[in-house]
Amino acid sequence: MNDQTIQLGHGGGGILSRDLIQHEIVSRFGGGALKELPDGATLPMPTGHSLVFTTDSFVVQPLEFPGGNIGDLAVHGTVNDLAVCGSRPLWLSLALILEEGLPLVTLRRILDSVKKAADDCGVKIVTGDTKVVARGQCDGLYMNTAGIGELMEGFDLSQSRVSPGDHVLVSGTLGDHGMAVLAARAGIQITHGAVSDTGPVHRLVQAVQAVAGHIKFMRDPTRGGLAAVLNEVVENQPTGILLNEGALPFSPGAKATAEMIGVDLLQVASEGRVIMICDEVVSDFVLKTWRALPEGRGAARIGVVTSGKGRVVAATVTGGRRLVDVPRGELLPRIC
Repeated sequence: MNDQTIQLGHGGGGILSRDLIQHEIVSRFGGGALKELPDGATLPMPTGHSLVFTTDSFVVQPLEFPGGNIGDLAVHGTVNDLAVCGSRPLWLSLALILEEGLPLVTLRRILDSVKKAADDCGVKIVTGDTKVVARGQCDGLYMNTAGIGELMEGFDLSQSRVSPGDHVLVSGTLGDHGMAVLAARAGIQITHGAVSDTGPVHRLVQAVQAVAGHIKFMRDPTRGGLAAVLNEVVENQPTGILLNEGALPFSPGAKATAEMIGVDLLQVASEGRVIMICDEVVSDFVLKTWRALPEGRGAARIGVVTSGKGRVVAATVTGGRRLVDVPRGELLPRIC
């Protein structure tokens, strides 16, 4: 890293984020569980079972947006990080940093959303903390949630297992969350506009446990979107990914917002989706299973792993091909 100060782009899930994590964090703490930078650390227990532990902080602005708020977003984000590691979410912590002047009615709505989301996900909030800071120091409310889950039998997830011929699947439309937050922040008014996809994915993962051994990789495409996730998969690997642009699922609201402001939806965050890479032989089973669940109605096969070298490419609807790169800076700050 050549920059001497933190920039917004360091939080965007792209190249600056990757450089910060690799050079400043992994270089110091990167052994063991941090080596492949999963969404959660899988920790062996003396009993023979393994726990998955994750933590996340939420600074989204505005606090409330179409489809959700910082409260259900915090629960879903942490539950999803546990789920895509192949675990069954069990417990959460909840830490609040409150700004002087935050209306109590706002806090109550958000905490009600936390409770509703936790109940829906079947997780217990078992510990927490609350701090209050002076007016002007916090943008209303920040949250931190940590989560613990139990690793489910059969899952062995690693980008090193990904091989040519594997299929790339997504559980629903992409980019809805980022576009919903951006529209709310900027006051963009679009009829039937984007609605955040914030929601849990643990039921999608649990539903396909029967074929866990054929599942190579899972991730929820938050900061940096699909582009960041897939480029991470093939980075420094003897594989590439070829996407079918015509198969990529986007909602009309997200497409309309993205076209208005000139944003590539492949680089926009989702908060209730799974990206999965699995053996071709189980691809149809996973899609059929997902589509039978409310969370997976829009599931699609969007690409295939190739023998290319570390590149993600999209075959366009016009017959050409384009490189799908990671974001170069902070495309949409403060979306989670």
